[in-house]
Amino acid sequence: MIKVQVRATLLALFLPLLLNATTILKNDILNPEAAKLIEQMGNELISKTGINGYVVATNENFPERYNLVEYSRTYEANISKPFVMLIFAPNALVTVKSGQKGRVALIPSSQDLVELYDKSDVMDATIDVIAAKDKNSKEDKYNIGVVQGFSELADQIADAKDIELTTTLPNETRVIIGVLQVIVIAGALLVFWMFIFRPLYMRIRYGKQEQ
Repeated sequence: MIKVQVRATLLALFLPLLLNATTILKNDILNPEAAKLIEQMGNELISKTGINGYVVATNENFPERYNLVEYSRTYEANISKPFVMLIFAPNALVTVKSGQKGRVALIPSSQDLVELYDKSDVMDATIDVIAAKDKNSKEDKYNIGVVQGFSELADQIADAKDIELTTTLPNETRVIIGVLQVIVIAGALLVFWMFIFRPLYMRIRYGKQEQ
């Protein structure tokens, strides 16, 4: 009987910690590999900085001007302060007039945390790969974007505290991604020149000579 009571007491003590142990609060989008990377980064971030990082990746169709701060409060029972929450909602309506969809939000538990990261950098890390015109599927872009965005957020929080994280994407990886994007653009321009501009230029040039 005593053992049962002890177990019940321990479970009552540690159950809130177990419930709050996850970094991903909602996942309608991420594949297992991306989710694993985010969980690893989130675990290291809290263990080394004392700050929780959370991700909400939702397919919900939020209307225009939907209050994502209010939405973040629906997860209060499963999160611990201090925290910064990254919300990724690709189906959220930006404006009715344009029909454009896709919103990213960063929700800190206090204003003090805002000073630990650059919102624009985190947003760019999340959105840039999604906006890129390449052969990756929409789902792949979503996964890469959320992983890159959360990695950037975790790194910046850690850097602000002079702490190095080992599970985030290395800077070299981001540089390589940037270089690859430049190569893809350069290749597209080269193809455009070879098959469109050059034939047109040669036709005009030699056409004038024949005259």
